[in-house]
Amino acid sequence: MTDYSKKVRNYIDRERDVLSKLDENEISRVMNILEDARLGGHRVFICGNGGSAATASHFCADFNKGVSEKQDIKYNFECLNDNVPMMTAVANDISYDDIFEMPLKNKIKSKDVLIGISGSGNSENVVRAVRYANSIGAVTVGIVGYDGGRVKQEAECSIHVNIDNMQIVEDVHMMMDHVMMFILSGMELD
Repeated sequence: MTDYSKKVRNYIDRERDVLSKLDENEISRVMNILEDARLGGHRVFICGNGGSAATASHFCADFNKGVSEKQDIKYNFECLNDNVPMMTAVANDISYDDIFEMPLKNKIKSKDVLIGISGSGNSENVVRAVRYANSIGAVTVGIVGYDGGRVKQEAECSIHVNIDNMQIVEDVHMMMDHVMMFILSGMELD
């Protein structure tokens, strides 16, 4: 039997170190952007690829149900990567790089919010979505890892997980969903 305990401990310690370096002010700023959108009746669009697509879907579920359940004014989140027929039509007929920008052109309005999740910060389809959202006056948020990439450079604000390790980046991105959902839904730690 192989003893993986030291490697498990190393991974957990590394993640703990990354968590200790997160900017709570940026997380709070994103939460205020989201609350302003909810209270102002604006939509929130979110997108990502691969593991980030799963995180985007999870954000959508947690905010539309978990946070909104007991609110009089509900969140209106839409996960762009959940519409597989639209994504594959755009990827096939135009380009994979346009799978998020194209539907945004039909839906997003000034003062709506776009959250682009990219572990590297350089997913071209997320960069293009952020760029388009900026061009029409939407509020843009990046949730990124590594050095933040182009998404961090172009988004109005970002939650940046500063480590070159995709698994830890994705862990912490998911954690950000739960932190925000927990707080905004009014839950309290025991």
